[in-house]
Amino acid sequence: MPQGITIMRPSPQPPVPSPGCLRILGIDPGSQRTGVGIIESDATGKLHCVFRATVQLAGEETFPLRLKRIYDELGEIIDAYAPGEAAVERVFMARNADSALKLGQARGAAICAAVGHGLRISEYAPNAIKQAVVGRGHAGKEQVQHMVGILLNVREPLQPDAADALAIAITHAHLRASEARTGIAAAAWRRRR
Repeated sequence: MPQGITIMRPSPQPPVPSPGCLRILGIDPGSQRTGVGIIESDATGKLHCVFRATVQLAGEETFPLRLKRIYDELGEIIDAYAPGEAAVERVFMARNADSALKLGQARGAAICAAVGHGLRISEYAPNAIKQAVVGRGHAGKEQVQHMVGILLNVREPLQPDAADALAIAITHAHLRASEARTGIAAAAWRRRR
């Protein structure tokens, strides 16, 4: 794995999903750190964590090199863990225009890496992610981390960016399962948030 990644893996996993399971890549893009999480969802809806990491970007000399690191390292993770689908957080309004632009560019680099590897991307608003994982659209980061740990049976503390990425993947898994049960397209749920 490249040097700019802080890896937190629960255990070595096979390069391809278990039979009957779908691997979902969750991405929490950022211009300083990008959270990455991969979960596996089986036919019964049971979820478990396959991989989690934080891509540290602050050490790069220029912002374009940060974008390249996001693109390259996500590509390596996708190649290594073979997720079948990906989900990313939608951009929210940042405190200032410069931060919003940088976040949008980091998000673009992440999306390009996933799409370039043939993954379908689903996008979720921050409040929809919190609602799906915690049950409240305005839950705090600590609540999200706690619930991600419970839902994935991860006992050790979760790094915030990796926890957010796992929460995005969990949201996608839950909405996919709801779509299968109800016949209501997940896109309809995403529009309501």
